[in-house]
Parts: sequence; C-alpha cells; structure tokens
Amino acid sequence: MLNDLDSIKSLAGEEIEKADSLKAVQDLKVRYLGKKGIITGKIKSLAAIAKEDRREYGKSLNDVKIYIEELLGVREKACKAVELNKTLQIQRIDVTIPGYRIPAGHLHPTTQVLGEIIGIFTSLGFHVEEGPEVELDFYNFEALNMPKEHPARDMQDTFYISDDVVLRTHTSPVQVRVMQNNTPPLRVIAPGKVYRCDADVTHIPMFHQLEGFMVDKHITMSHLKGVLEVFIQRVFGADTKLRFRPSFFPFTEPSAEIDISCVICRGAGCNVCKNTGWLEILGAGMINPRVFEMAGYDPAQYTGFAFGMGIERVAMLKYGIDDIRLFYENDKRFLDQF
Repeated sequence: MLNDLDSIKSLAGEEIEKADSLKAVQDLKVRYLGKKGIITGKIKSLAAIAKEDRREYGKSLNDVKIYIEELLGVREKACKAVELNKTLQIQRIDVTIPGYRIPAGHLHPTTQVLGEIIGIFTSLGFHVEEGPEVELDFYNFEALNMPKEHPARDMQDTFYISDDVVLRTHTSPVQVRVMQNNTPPLRVIAPGKVYRCDADVTHIPMFHQLEGFMVDKHITMSHLKGVLEVFIQRVFGADTKLRFRPSFFPFTEPSAEIDISCVICRGAGCNVCKNTGWLEILGAGMINPRVFEMAGYDPAQYTGFAFGMGIERVAMLKYGIDDIRLFYENDKRFLDQF
C-alpha cells in the first residue's frame, strides 16, 4: 500500500511540474484533493485497512497530501506571476503619450443671450427680480387688467393647473408682486421661464422671457425710448434703428410694438423681414393706471413704463436662426456653433 502512495506522489509531482496555467493547476487540485479526488478517496478508505497498518499508512498518506498541497501552492504562485506579466505587457501604459482632452462644455445660446441682456440692463441701474413659475390667476391676469372672461386672455394659450392656478404665460406677474411690496422709484427686470400651449417654428410650449419696468414720478415714453435704444444698439449694433408701432396690451396704455431695422439686410429689404426692412423685437408701453391701482399705487402720483421680450426671439435675430425648436432639440452640431 505504501508503494501505491509513492506512485501517487511521484505522478502528482510530474503533473504539477508540467502545469503551465492557473486552470491546469486548478484541475490538478480537483484531481488530487477535490471531494472525489485521489487523496480524498484514499482517506475515505482508511477504515478498511487493518488496524495495525492504519496508523503508519495514515501518516504516509497525510505526508503525501501535504507534499501535493505545497507543490500546487508553489506552482499556482508561479503561474499567477506569468499571467500577471502577460497582462502587464498587453495592457502596458505609455506614460509619454499625451493625455486625452475632454471637450469643455459651454453655456447654452439662450443662456448666453440672456446673460448679455441682463448685463446691459443692470449697467443701466435695473436690478433682477424673480417670481414663481406656477402662478395664481390673479397675478398672471387679473392684476394686469385682464379679469375673468376678458378677451385679452385669448392672446395667450394658457396651461391651467386649476381654475385659479396657471403656469405663468409671461414674467409680468413679477411686476405686480414687486410693486405690492415696494414703493417707487423702481427699476426692475424679471427674467425667467414662461409657458404657453403653442408649438411651431416660432413658438414652443416653454421659453424664456424678460420683463422690464420703471416706476417713478414723471416717467414718460421718452424714458422708455431711451432705455430701449441703448439696449437694442448694444445687442445688434450701433447702426440699428428703432421704431414704435401702436398696439394693444391690457396692462399698458398707450402700448407699442417695437421694431428694429432688419439685422440681415440692415433695412434694405430681404426674405427675413419680408422686404419691409423691419423686424418685430418686443412689446412695450406706459403702465396702465388700472395696474397701479391693483398694486396699491396712486396713478395720479406715479407713472411708469414696462416692456417684455422673448429671449429666444432675440437670439434668433442675433444669430440668424429661423426655427426656435433648434434651441431645445439638443443637437450637438447646432449647439457647438455657439
């Protein structure tokens, strides 16, 4: 029986020495030491050996087991070193190669234009105010001289949360909130997101607007014209002309649509301006006395002007973009141009 163990020991040594991979080592471990392995089988057969021979045979068997375990351990360590070296050769890093450049992002074109506009008005002494995007009907309509069932409400396709709560259709409610909580003089701009149920090449359900207003004693249309001229010429160039066209807004009286000389043809006439030489840019006017009354101001003592513009509209004219939806389709080819 001891000769049998010597044969197993000799054979195991030869096979382990020839093992050239971790898998081969693992297979030999299973072959000799696994649950159904050769050594495990010999251990299970000890009970069948005569009592007087069992002690010596068991000791020899244990020595063989330890011998095989040690050989397997040494061979496994050697195979791991070989495989690690192969991996390092394959995955070798050349530290002299320049690093990969991660493209830097930039502000969205709408954000860029909005920042430019805010910078212009703050340089003129205006300060920024904000208000809720989910607004009460009172502030969005009634306090701006558009009571229930007023036909002017049809000018704005509104998202209603409930009968008395809407997604604001303009940033003008900020004007009312500021006037209710402050006394003149006021010089304020209110930029932010607004929502209207409309979608085509010039309209989207969510866009950005900027409301501006000034309130004090003796404010006139000439003040409005002066402020807007500075704004327009800083955005579109010093040679850009400005004109007022009579219009109607329930929260201003008188009201006007503000046009600028076409930024494409500079007033000569082209397809963009439909050969008129002019482009509509924003709406403005003197604040309606009814709005002052709703805010708690005495319209006999104070006057003021207000104006409102779509930021995307300004960006479209500034950059010659003909489809407002491009701003929010997240096409990298479009955004990379800005």
